This record gives sequence, C-alpha cells and structure tokens, in this order.
Amino acid sequence: MRYLPHTENDRRAMLAAIDAERVEDMYCDVPKAALLSQPVDLPGHAGEMEVEQTIAAMAAKNLSPSSAPCFLGAGAYRHHVPASVDYLIQRGEFLTAYTPYQPEVSQGTLQYLYEFQTQVALMTGMEVANASMYDGATATAEAVMMACRATRKNRAVLAGGIHPHYFDVTKTSAHSLNIELVHPDSDPTRPADPASVTDLIDEQTSCVVVQSPDMFGRIIDLAPIAEAAHAKGALLVAVTTEVVSLGLLEAPGNQGADIVAAEGQSLGNALSYGGPYVGLFATTQKLVRQMPGRVAGETQDVEGQRGWVLTLSTREQHIRREKATSNICTNSGLCALAFTIHASLLGEEGFTRLARLNHAKACQLADKLAAVAGVEVMNDSFFNEFTVKLSKPAHDVVEALAERGILGGVPITRMLPERSDLENFMLVAATETNTDADMDTLVSALKEVL
Repeated sequence: MRYLPHTENDRRAMLAAIDAERVEDMYCDVPKAALLSQPVDLPGHAGEMEVEQTIAAMAAKNLSPSSAPCFLGAGAYRHHVPASVDYLIQRGEFLTAYTPYQPEVSQGTLQYLYEFQTQVALMTGMEVANASMYDGATATAEAVMMACRATRKNRAVLAGGIHPHYFDVTKTSAHSLNIELVHPDSDPTRPADPASVTDLIDEQTSCVVVQSPDMFGRIIDLAPIAEAAHAKGALLVAVTTEVVSLGLLEAPGNQGADIVAAEGQSLGNALSYGGPYVGLFATTQKLVRQMPGRVAGETQDVEGQRGWVLTLSTREQHIRREKATSNICTNSGLCALAFTIHASLLGEEGFTRLARLNHAKACQLADKLAAVAGVEVMNDSFFNEFTVKLSKPAHDVVEALAERGILGGVPITRMLPERSDLENFMLVAATETNTDADMDTLVSALKEVL
C-alpha cells in the first residue's frame, strides 16, 4: 500500500490553486490515444520467483544485437565497449555519487565532469561544453530554447533531415513556449539541398537546426547554412546522433556552428533498450550564460592546490525557476563518466581510427548490398549509416530477416509512419562490431527474401 499523506481537502485545495476541477484536467495536453482507458492487464500479484521466471521467458523472445548480426542504427548504435568501462563505473565512489551538491566533498565527480566537458568541446570544435544533458533529443530541444533566449526571436527552422524523435521532443518544448517551428519534408531519393533550409530563414528566425549525418545518413555541409543564418542574425544549431562521426568529419564548430547538440551513447554506453543515454551540449564562450545545465570548472584552494567547482549552475534546482535556463534537473552523471572513460581509453588517435574503421565497414557493406538484385543504395555520402531502397516493403523485409536471426535495419516508415511513399526504404548501419561474416549473412538472406 502506498503512503499518500494528502487528505481529500488537501487535494481540493491544490486543484483550486491551479484552477483545475479534477486531477484529470492536468493531462489535457496528452493525446487521448496515449491515455489508458483501463488498468494495464497485469497479474495482481505474484511471488518473486514467479516474476523472475515470467520476465526471463519474455526476455528470451528478444533478438539481441549481441547475439545476432546487427545493422540497426537510426540514432542508437552498437559499438564495442571495453570491459574496463563497466568495471570502473561500478566502483562505489562513482556508482553512488549522484550529483555534486557539495563541491568541497565531490572533487572526484567534479573532476571527471570537467574532463568530460573538455572532451566534448574538443570533439565538437566548440569553446565550452556543459556537464551533460539527458540525451540527444532533449539537448536539441534545449538548443532551440537557448537560441530563442539569446536572439529574442521565437521562430526556428529545423531541416528536414532531423531525426523525427528529436523533432517531436523539440516540438513538445516549443509548444509550451509559443516557439514557431518550420520543418520542411526531406526526401531520401535526392541529395540534401542547403537551399531547402536557407530559403526559409528570415529576420524573425532565431536558429537553424541541421543534423549531420542526417536521418538518412547523408553528410551535410554546414558552412553555407551557417553563413546564411548569420546573415539574418540567426544561430546555427548542429545536431548529430552518432558522436563517433566527429572523429572523421569536420567539427561543427569549424563549420560555423553556434550550438552543438549530440547523442553520446556510442561511447561507453550500451544500447539498453533506448536508455539511459547521455546528451552532449556545447556552444561558444559568448553564449555560455544562456547555456542550460551546469559547468564544472577548475580553480585553486587556499593552499594553492588544484580544485574543482561548479562554475555555472543555472538550473532550477540551484536558482529561482524564473531565472533558470533549463528545467533538466540532473546531468546523466554515470553515463557521462562511461563516455569519458571510453574516450580516454581511445585517445585522440584511437578515436580517429575508430571513426575510420566505422566508415570503412559501411563502405564495404554498401558495396555488397548494391550488388544484390532489388537493393539500391540511395546515398552519395555517408559515415557509417545509409539508406537503401528495396523492391519490397521494408517492414516485411525486416521481419523476414529477424525470423532468420538477423537485425537487418530500420524501416524509414517506423520513424515516419505518415510517409507511405517511403515504405520500401530502409536505414542500414555498420560499425566496428560487424564482421565480414555478418555482412555475408545479411546479403545471403536478402537474396532469399527479395
């Protein structure tokens, strides 16, 4: 039995204070289709052993990326995580250190956050980074809100190649702040055209949000878009769902980006059914006071020894809510530590080698798939992920591959269900974990299925 201390009079008083008649009124913005009309169909109770057996049986139905050839991507990528990463993050001083509320007794936590920020700034080519966000999607939403604050404009242009989940999260935040979002469609059958974005920029635009590689795997030249945005007084927000790509592609900061939002899952963090992940956020020194989250900094104590502090803490937990730059109430501390350990083990040279290996694997896979009847590779540029057009609906092909023990790719319509014209398109990713045998298995199975 849950302990609920509020009396009926307490609840009535709280509802009256927010001008609501009933608790259900607070869910008015939730789509009706997402609301439950009846309790979830679960057993009322069971013993611990019975629950374990039931859950284990359910889990056994899954086809795990670790036990099958896996070519899934679309914002979540399977990479090899060194065993030392998991060993180190499970040490008690890291696993139980939630957040550095008392800097004087959180020196270790603050130091690794400082190192994390340094790594993110170097990878993105930016001047300053924060101590992490929830994930890439929320980092993108925060970037749009930050741009609106900085420019005092409430219009944002999001390129058509933005991951649909990132767009949806941004749309949710924008709705509450009356931010207008302009989001043109994107077509994987044509090369990405900067004009599709730059033509939409006007004097009221706060920022232009561009993902590279985009959701179809295409690499976007950010420089002309940055130039067009800056000419209208807007900021360029660069987004990436695959942080390993920054080991090979030109850093967004070097292409004129003002804000970078990225997903850091690929380093140190397993797929884990979609989370928890770690959002990366970096910007210029000029915009640092508008940046959400927290910044750990280096200082000296009274004895002249190196020490660590929270340099900026503009979250609602630390200052008045009306002055906060973000409502994100925590950093993804443990995931950020895993990212930092993995990046440290790789080093700059290893990070570049990993990126080159990913690209080489993807090129190898693209060549093999292009030789299969019924498969057309759509990309003229990509990093480790690309789009193919199949002779049959991609959903049916993916299901047939799964029955053969292969995680073959992601149907585009899974992310864009309204685009029935793209039902034959599939997103395929290759990383350093894919062997030649994996690729040959996929090719053989596709020949059977198609």
